[in-house]
Amino acid sequence: MRPPSPSVPEKKFLYGALKQSLRLDGRDMLDLRTPTFTFGPELGWVECAMGKTRVIAQLDAKMVKPLPERPFEGIITIHSEISPMASPNYEPGRPSEEEVTLTRMLDKVLRRSDAIDKESLCILAGQRLRLTVHVLADAGNILDCSCLAGIVAFKHFRKPEVEVIGDEVIVHSPSERAPISLTIHHTPFCVTFAFFPDALTRPVVDPSLLEQRLSAGLMSIAMNAQREICVLHKAGGVPTAPEEVLRLINVASILVKDLDKRVEARLLEDWVGRKVEVR
Repeated sequence: MRPPSPSVPEKKFLYGALKQSLRLDGRDMLDLRTPTFTFGPELGWVECAMGKTRVIAQLDAKMVKPLPERPFEGIITIHSEISPMASPNYEPGRPSEEEVTLTRMLDKVLRRSDAIDKESLCILAGQRLRLTVHVLADAGNILDCSCLAGIVAFKHFRKPEVEVIGDEVIVHSPSERAPISLTIHHTPFCVTFAFFPDALTRPVVDPSLLEQRLSAGLMSIAMNAQREICVLHKAGGVPTAPEEVLRLINVASILVKDLDKRVEARLLEDWVGRKVEVR
């Protein structure tokens, strides 16, 4: 079901505010909503909130046979779910266009960017990591929130230690040996900008739901704190000059460094307060 179009007064009010570099939630044009993280009792369970947008990411692992074409690599699969709980605009049952786009972008940012070392997941049999992302509330920009929740879930997860004796593979439970963290090459974060029909209106970062629906195009930049671009995605919309793209990449690099520091600090805080008992 397509959501109803914003009313004419809403459009005029939003466009008028943006022309004056004002946003309805009080943020600056290039300000992110401050992300918050809640960790569950199990490692790899993360709830991420950006404003009223809320996403849960859960990571689990099991032993599987590696793919024949990649016998020395483990397997990473990513699934997303946007139910009517996130917004009444989504229908239950069949995946919506937004859900398909979200899954594809998560796959590009988290799996195809080689952020996770898949070879370290392979022993004699491979380990399969399954990341499931559930959108609890859509208040705009669920992509950035989902990417953030996903990469934090990977960093928060610990896999069981595996011992190989001859042809026998022994998987030790967390009560026997402390689980070990995943080998992560880099930490990509996604930053989305919204463009508007009036060329005099500057683009905004982390658009709200109304800003996203009234935008004339979106551009998502996934990069790490080392300024390496993993994905740059712009599907249609208003044309953008190369100089403007470079300017927004520089803005994204500053925001990504701040996100990286926030994530590392919050993970350390959770790990210090978490008890892992080994008998």
